[in-house]
Order: sequence, then structure tokens, then C-alpha cells
Amino acid sequence: MKRLLLLLLLLLLPAGPAFTVTPDERLADPALEARARAISRELRCVVCQNESVDESNAALARDVRLLLRERLVAGDSDAAAIGFLVARYGDFVLLRPPLRPETWVLWYGPFVLLVLAAGGTWVALRRRAQADGPPPLSAEERARIDRILREDEG
Repeated sequence: MKRLLLLLLLLLLPAGPAFTVTPDERLADPALEARARAISRELRCVVCQNESVDESNAALARDVRLLLRERLVAGDSDAAAIGFLVARYGDFVLLRPPLRPETWVLWYGPFVLLVLAAGGTWVALRRRAQADGPPPLSAEERARIDRILREDEG
């Protein structure tokens, strides 16, 4: 019996995000609920930051889901409901923020950091390769070595 319960639990673990929208949040109209779920998959949880509002269990994500459903029931279009949330939370609430000067950091920041990290790694490796060998001999040291070698031969 314990093995069966454990197996059932292991099978349900990957389905965790499917249970984030609780029954009391769901709308009676299946079409409106489908719209709400589709929109909430495009919104970022501002607490979790790496999950959509639809997947998040955070209290703020629940509030956003409820607020979104209220707007849809009131008759807002998808764009109007999203616009309301953007006005309230900013472009950061969108998983794919619009490309404009204010959001360039969101769009290009990771790429710039990657290029800077690669450049820093390249410079560090070049410096290490150059520092591994002995320093070049000065003219005075070369002359001294040549003199010593000639004395040994003669």
C-alpha cells in the first residue's frame, strides 16, 4: 500500500503546476477560463520571476490571476486586461516584454553579459598563457650566457 501511494505521489509531482489554479479561482464560463489561462501563461510572477502567473503558487500570483479573471468577466479584451496589469506592475510582468528603449536591458542584457564574460575569460586565458613561460632574457643576460658557454668550450 505504501509503495502504491509513493508511486502515485511520484507520478503526480510533474503535474504540480497544473494544480496552481485552484477551483475557487476558476470561472464558470469555459471560454473565459481558457482565455484567462492563456493570458496568465504569458504573465511573469513578480515574486518567483522565472515562472508564469499560471504556474506559480505565490500569493501575489494568485492575486494577479483573480484580478485578470475579474477584468475578463467585466468584459475587457485580452489586450485591455494585459494593459491593465502592465499599467499596474510595469513591463516586467510580461514574460516577453515589448522591444523598446526602456526594455533593452531585459532583451539585450543577458547577451551583453555573456559577451563580457567570454571576453574576460579570453583575456584571462591569454594573460595566463603569456605568464606561464619565463620572461625573455635581456641583452646583458644573453651576453653573459654566451661568454659562459664560450669559456666552457675553450
